[in-house]
Amino acid sequence: MELVFATHNENKVIEIKNLIHDNIKILSLSDIGFKDEIIEYGKSLHENSIIKAKYIKSNYGMNCFADDTGLEVHSLNNEPGIYSSRYSGYPISTNNNIKKLLNNLSVFSDKSARFRTVISLIINQNIYSFEGVINGKIIDKIKGERGFGYDPIFIPNGYKKTFAELSLEEKNTISHRYIAINKMIHFLKKNY
Repeated sequence: MELVFATHNENKVIEIKNLIHDNIKILSLSDIGFKDEIIEYGKSLHENSIIKAKYIKSNYGMNCFADDTGLEVHSLNNEPGIYSSRYSGYPISTNNNIKKLLNNLSVFSDKSARFRTVISLIINQNIYSFEGVINGKIIDKIKGERGFGYDPIFIPNGYKKTFAELSLEEKNTISHRYIAINKMIHFLKKNY
């Protein structure tokens, strides 16, 4: 089975390809020649993931899935949430996003946060959704050189290292994306 992963984020594509088994071939947006951005106008991670998947399905006719992931910080009323990648505005900058988050969080003692991923899968005309959550906390200094986004300031519960300090294999066994993808994989094995 071929599935298009509706993202331009090559880091996400690499993570997913490491999780998906050989009987499912993952195609990126680059693989199908799609270079534009899909505008996310939803008010939730769930809505945004459906918007992206529906766009690819309706324009390319291919079975596909899309994710939307957000970092939700308790003290900041779950910000940055759906605005995680563009939290500091445009042009998009991971460093500026992290600086803004740490600055906004600096006045709070509660640093608890969670990463949440929602995946929407479209096969034929059916839409299925899967969610993964990992709880943790934000630290005030960048640690680690792996990963992407907010990984260098997020320590998952039960760990002493940030996501950016963990190997891809370690991260993939506990991450929010892994949890959601695993649910999707089990669904595909059972039903397709």
